[in-house]
Amino acid sequence: MKPKILIVDDQFGIRMLLNEVFKKEGYETFQAANGPQAIEMVQQQRPDLAILDMKMPGMDGLEVLKWINEYDATIKVIFMTAFGELELLEEAKSLGAVRHFAKPFDIDEIKAAVKNELSINSEK
Repeated sequence: MKPKILIVDDQFGIRMLLNEVFKKEGYETFQAANGPQAIEMVQQQRPDLAILDMKMPGMDGLEVLKWINEYDATIKVIFMTAFGELELLEEAKSLGAVRHFAKPFDIDEIKAAVKNELSINSEK
């Protein structure tokens, strides 16, 4: 079974880019443009890993992370942010986010981080 990745970002271009990259890597991918859609996708698809944008209109990435933790704490979360907000990143880490990337991010770095996190998951 292919590992499942949920990509959550309010920017269409970023979602499409990450979707293409991770499909080519052999993952099953799902997308959401906002927090409520992300929650719906988590419930429907049970991803192994979520890549979350920190800043989204309405429900931000931290709120989605808190919800994911309550729903299924085994789902790994990687954050992306265009903002260097140390406080938010520290809170995300304290809530269990495994990594974060600043936009614009390096595709190879995010691919390696996802592969690493999912291989850790599969060894358990």
